Amino acid sequence: MTSGLSTDEQQFVADVRRVTEQQLLEFAHTGVEGRVNRPLLEEMGRTGLLRSLFGGSPDEAPSDAAALQLCLLRETIAGISAEAETALALQGLGSYPILQSGSPETIERWMPGVVAGTTIAAFALTEPNAGSDAAALELRATEDGDGWRLTGEKIWISNAPEADVYTVFARTTEDAGARGVTAFAVAGNSNGLSGDHLDLISPHPIGRLTFDGVRVKRTDVLGEVDAGFKVAMRTLDLFRPSVGAFAVGMAQAALDMALDHVSKRKAYGGVLADQQAIAHTLADLATRVQASRLLVHSAARIYDAGATRAEITKSAAMAKLFATETAQAVVDQSIQFHGAMALERGHRLEHLYRDVRAPRIYEGASEVQRSIIARELFKERVNAT
Repeated sequence: MTSGLSTDEQQFVADVRRVTEQQLLEFAHTGVEGRVNRPLLEEMGRTGLLRSLFGGSPDEAPSDAAALQLCLLRETIAGISAEAETALALQGLGSYPILQSGSPETIERWMPGVVAGTTIAAFALTEPNAGSDAAALELRATEDGDGWRLTGEKIWISNAPEADVYTVFARTTEDAGARGVTAFAVAGNSNGLSGDHLDLISPHPIGRLTFDGVRVKRTDVLGEVDAGFKVAMRTLDLFRPSVGAFAVGMAQAALDMALDHVSKRKAYGGVLADQQAIAHTLADLATRVQASRLLVHSAARIYDAGATRAEITKSAAMAKLFATETAQAVVDQSIQFHGAMALERGHRLEHLYRDVRAPRIYEGASEVQRSIIARELFKERVNAT
């Protein structure tokens, strides 16, 4: 994966790999599926990996990270432990709106704990009737003195209901679509906020949140009132390529397991790798993994170069679409090569099979990414004529 990377970038990858293998695996393996692994996040804080989610030197206040660094971080960890990668990524997704759009008071309240791994963050956008169509949000924010009261429900929220702080998107102006949504930082122990865990085949911590008149102050607003959709998109533009990086890490891990297995598994007087059908399939999968990696790195570099919003949006959509679809195919085919042993509960491929499914849905499903790409292609065509 280090092809085309600078010396510093290669060293970063090597350092992340070493820390993950030597210090995180023990904590990742002792966590409970579907629950926040606080000891793992605290260890990530101690090792400085959570700090790597953000820009600036370790002794500075966190700032926006380089997208490529975020992608290298996620791909490297995912290739070793999907559990550790997911914990790190959810922490970043939930806290970036606070860092990018919060007041100094809000940033100081939450970000030190996020970086230390002692404060769990979550991104609360999706609702029962508002998934891909985020402009259809129904969670209401009703003005109440110098603040608002939040009433409604969020669902399929990562780290819920255990998070200490939620980035919550609520409707502050009726019938205004995306222009009537505001982002808030909401403490997890707020009066009127409750929730429960959801049991998904995905091993991620996912839950439902219910807001019963939850009070938020004006200082809890992230960005500007009625401009919450911009806050969400700013975070998603950064994180979408890195979802592709997560997928690449899982795909590479599955590909490596497949190569190792077919090189040793005896069959038909030789090993499985002697079968041309298997060898050619692996060649195709390896090509798709490398193409995914290059798309992800390209999208990250486009973001870091300060390209136009249209260029960032299209490249991020392409990277997420291709990489997540590829990862699903690679993990599935690796299981096919391994046979029944890979379906046994606890096998790494069994775990990857459940892990790899969700990225094709969250942060914009594959169908949404295709619509985004097509929209940008036709815009380019109109602008060129």
